[in-house]
Amino acid sequence: MRRRPVADLNSSPPTGAAPGLVLEARGLTRHFRVGGLRGHTLHAVDDFDMGIAEREIVALVGESGSGKSTVARLLAMVFRPTAGEILFRGRPVSSLRRRRDLLDYRGQVPMVFQDPFSSLNPAHTIGYALLRGLKLHRPELDRHQRWAEAERVLEAAGLVPPAFVMSKYPYELSGGQRQRVGFAQALSYRPKLVLADEPVSMLDVSIRIGLLNVMARLRDEEKVSLLYITHDIASARYVSDRVLVMYAGHLVEQGPTDDVLHNPVHPYTRLLLSAVPDPRAEMSVTSADVGEPPRVIDPGEGCRFRWRCPLAMDVCATVTPRLGPAAPHHEAACHVTVPGAVPGTSGAGR
Repeated sequence: MRRRPVADLNSSPPTGAAPGLVLEARGLTRHFRVGGLRGHTLHAVDDFDMGIAEREIVALVGESGSGKSTVARLLAMVFRPTAGEILFRGRPVSSLRRRRDLLDYRGQVPMVFQDPFSSLNPAHTIGYALLRGLKLHRPELDRHQRWAEAERVLEAAGLVPPAFVMSKYPYELSGGQRQRVGFAQALSYRPKLVLADEPVSMLDVSIRIGLLNVMARLRDEEKVSLLYITHDIASARYVSDRVLVMYAGHLVEQGPTDDVLHNPVHPYTRLLLSAVPDPRAEMSVTSADVGEPPRVIDPGEGCRFRWRCPLAMDVCATVTPRLGPAAPHHEAACHVTVPGAVPGTSGAGR
């Protein structure tokens, strides 16, 4: 008996699916066992909710170790979630097992990695990498169509003349050019959503703006949504429509980019913004960052930012805050933002 696909990802969204959402994560959780026989658990991502709409760029920001890349790998099905579910165009994908189903999903939700050189085979040309991916993910195309599509996506990524670029090996291109090749590869699969994991962090500041413009062009001209993972708030402000702020595996604030970055509610978001250099500000040797690093191994209940938060209350040590409305379309997970809450004295609840 022929086995039917787990989910037809190309069909219309089912009745009841959230309208306009390309991808949705509900309660997404990923834990790792550490410490050998002692049986400790690292909470990389906990109860993560997110939705990305059509033709939208969402920036996921936070410091190193906050869980951003783990979220990307969960959405790309590199990691299987410990709990929660992922919906692509309203259909669950966490149960996909067949190779063809996984290829279909990963073609529609591809990743662009932080290190462009490690994602390309140095023994083969750029043309080989693009044509091989097209043959794998779009088998309906013949040889001439694959070549034409490879040239089209290279031009869309700003690499011209495309035939010249296809003849080059990865080491013959600059870092910025290799990263553009990564976006061209992703675009060649006709994706609905591109997961871009720190795509500009290894590039010079002078060429980052070009890659950010490529991302904006893919949204506007190719109608592709993007999840832009970064610790660079300035670039998130430049290119994203919405910002999600992550700390120690938890989503702590989200909303339209201008609202979150101009009127931050969570103390951690304020801390991130205070670290952005401002040439107009007076010189100061006082650091806004105090306290201990986040605890993500057997963290227990409570707010994970309380160890560094100057506004921590007693309740912060015992109750994990949930996202709540701070303004229209703007949410934060902080007990201080609850109406009537009065911050405790410095160090309270720790």
